[in-house]
Amino acid sequence: MKQFNIPEFYKSPIISKVKDLRKSLDPRKRDFEPTLLDFGTLQFYIARHFGFCYGVENAIEISYKALEENKGKRIFLLSQMIHNPDVNRDLTSHGILFLQDTEGNQLIPFEELSPEDIVIIPAFGATIDIMNKLEQLGVDVQKYNTTCPFVEKVWNRSEKLGKEQHTIIIHGKHSHEETRATFSHSSQGAPSIIVKDIHEAQVLADVIVGKRTKEDFDALFEGKTTQNFDVEHDLKKVGVVNQTTMLASETQEIADFVRNTMIKKYGASSIKDHFADTRDTLCYATNDNQNSTLGLLDIDADLAIVVGGYNSSNTTHLVELLEQKFETFFIRNVDDMKSSSEIHHFDIHDKKEKVTHHFLPTSEKPTFIITSGASCPDAMVDKVIHEVLSFYNCPKEFEDVLKETEARYIN
Repeated sequence: MKQFNIPEFYKSPIISKVKDLRKSLDPRKRDFEPTLLDFGTLQFYIARHFGFCYGVENAIEISYKALEENKGKRIFLLSQMIHNPDVNRDLTSHGILFLQDTEGNQLIPFEELSPEDIVIIPAFGATIDIMNKLEQLGVDVQKYNTTCPFVEKVWNRSEKLGKEQHTIIIHGKHSHEETRATFSHSSQGAPSIIVKDIHEAQVLADVIVGKRTKEDFDALFEGKTTQNFDVEHDLKKVGVVNQTTMLASETQEIADFVRNTMIKKYGASSIKDHFADTRDTLCYATNDNQNSTLGLLDIDADLAIVVGGYNSSNTTHLVELLEQKFETFFIRNVDDMKSSSEIHHFDIHDKKEKVTHHFLPTSEKPTFIITSGASCPDAMVDKVIHEVLSFYNCPKEFEDVLKETEARYIN
């Protein structure tokens, strides 16, 4: 896989060595067991896969390349490069300005742009309408287009489904930048609908088999379908794609549920005429990170710490998985760990930041789980590990622990 040139301060001396070790021993990614780092008085279980994915590293490399190649010019990001506040803060510290917020609200009017300005398209991609507006203003939207190739893969699959007369069901959050972009592309060639979760899929299924009315459909999916969506005609032949940062298992659950619904209505013998197999649109990095998180559920631990942006979809899903078993703290960075007795963290259910006091476990040898989202630099995870270690009297040095870890896996 391509090696990207990203700033040194994003890299880590600890996590990079752990990842390199596991990669050398398991190049085909068949082992999703976590890595144990035993410091004597406490231990960490580190997820097998986490942190920057291909699309994120590609976006960061291109963004800093744009800064280097265009000194003195105005440089804009269409919206957040990725959903990580520290990464975006660093980019803005170099003078980059955002044209929109994450909801698509305009911060700087497009009309203020000139052909000499540089506009970076984020990893999530952009809607066709936005790309056309920028091109009409003479802006080069391709030179620094960082759209993730796996997002583009979903677009290409949607286009193919449209040509085959399928309606596109997009598993995603309708306000998310990536889903807005995917919907823009899919709706060019096919009726399209955005489904958030299995509950909305069940409503859609009831409409397909006639258990619910068009009015029920309109009430739930208002603003989430293409114009003039016809429930009588447009739900006879469908395919499911996804926002790449959604839970892969949930996308598969939705696809299987819709497929079974089509079998109930049309029969198993004709399912290929009514449902398309689209498993090939699931992002490899999302799959790896989620499978690695599931691997963490097989161990015993006192608590879990997940590092990433609060508005990061893929990170939120990692929290959802870990909450099934562990007390889980979702933090943006090490600054949220105010002291050994206070941690600020995000509640994904109430959508609010909370403060927990005396959060450290009192067991004789505390065990921590650590992972992060696909938009979180490994260096931030390093800092969290260092901070936790500072709360305890650890007799072992990092290098000794890493050597023991290596010996454990090799032997």
